[in-house]
Amino acid sequence: MTDGITNIAGNLPELCAVAIELLGIAIISVIALYALMHGGWRLLKGDSLSDIQQQMRQQLGRGILLGLEFLIAADIIHTVAVELTFETVGVLALVVLIRTFLSFTLELELTGKWPWQQGRSGKE
Repeated sequence: MTDGITNIAGNLPELCAVAIELLGIAIISVIALYALMHGGWRLLKGDSLSDIQQQMRQQLGRGILLGLEFLIAADIIHTVAVELTFETVGVLALVVLIRTFLSFTLELELTGKWPWQQGRSGKE
């Protein structure tokens, strides 16, 4: 089933999936390091420990959310363009479900609202 795409595009879809996956990992790693260094800098300046912790959690959570989006995109590309079988589609569905759940719970923890409540104001 995947021979059609593989024959037409060669290894390009697989290389794209790997590149996007590496980008997702890099985003999470870089933002984690940034949050740690920024928190250390604020600690040296004498800022409140609770404020530093809250900001670091916010930064790290947003980095994880962004990285997860790239990892999901890479999984979709890999499944659809590289290895399309019922087993890989099932695994993809499970992975996307878990990562979507993680994204929603991270968004709830970071903002106190579900993602679909972002546009609402407190005046309703």
